[in-house]
Amino acid sequence: MTSSNWTIDNIPDQSGRIIIITGANSGIGFEAAKVLAAKSAEVILAVRNQEKGDLAKTRIIKNYPEAKVQVMLLDLADLKSVQAFCTAFVTKYKKLDILINNAGIMIPPYGKTVDGFESQFGTNHLGHFALTAQLFDLLKDTSDSRIVNLSSTAHKMGNPNFEDLNWEKRKYVAWKAYGDSKIANLYFTYALTEIIKNADLEITVTAAHPGYAATELQKSLWLKILNVLMAQSGSMGALPTLMAAIDPDAKSGNFYGPSGFAQQRGYPKEVLSNKLSYDAEIASRLWAVSEEMTGVKFQP
Repeated sequence: MTSSNWTIDNIPDQSGRIIIITGANSGIGFEAAKVLAAKSAEVILAVRNQEKGDLAKTRIIKNYPEAKVQVMLLDLADLKSVQAFCTAFVTKYKKLDILINNAGIMIPPYGKTVDGFESQFGTNHLGHFALTAQLFDLLKDTSDSRIVNLSSTAHKMGNPNFEDLNWEKRKYVAWKAYGDSKIANLYFTYALTEIIKNADLEITVTAAHPGYAATELQKSLWLKILNVLMAQSGSMGALPTLMAAIDPDAKSGNFYGPSGFAQQRGYPKEVLSNKLSYDAEIASRLWAVSEEMTGVKFQP
């Protein structure tokens, strides 16, 4: 295990590295983007709203005038947008050092993505699954590349119902659907770890969660009150993501979160997810279903 007092001072110069962060206009994604841009990486803010992306870029450049920050449109709730983003990216860039699958939505009212998936599962898991698959060749061709998938302690509430992934037959429970999407992020990480190992690839795939950090995901009044009482800052919440993305000791399948009580706050360390998340049979089934639902396959 790595020391628990890991901070941004542990991140070396990132000059020459290309990093995509989804949902980087706010919250954990923005905090991670700010740090990596300050460390001289070229950071692509992959966002669904151009105006918010441009504003985030302006905020980073204001603090770090030499920073290399680009804004590219990506709507993870629309598979055509995911494909368009990937096509545009591989046309412009010939390598990809780090892909941070950070974007997510949390406990919205019931809704569906453009492609008809339950919104949280479709955005948080399937969108990132399709994105990663279509950037996989570039990651394979980049030495020492890395994929980071953002999960949550809410994965402990997750257990995907394969008979009703889109919640069309059950009463919708937003927290449960969120948990399903977050354990799906871990099944994806652990299944991809096996694929990478079996194909003897240089890619490292890790997962992270921010603990309880104050971000714009918490929109309800009671969550905002809890933020004031309990949450750690967004910059602290971004440390597990940064550790998962940069720590030289990281190995595929590692999971990072805060070191404090119940993994809710504190400096980052390697942690374990719950027992169910390591079920290889569920992970394999979810992989097959994800390929079928998105129409996108990985080519190891």
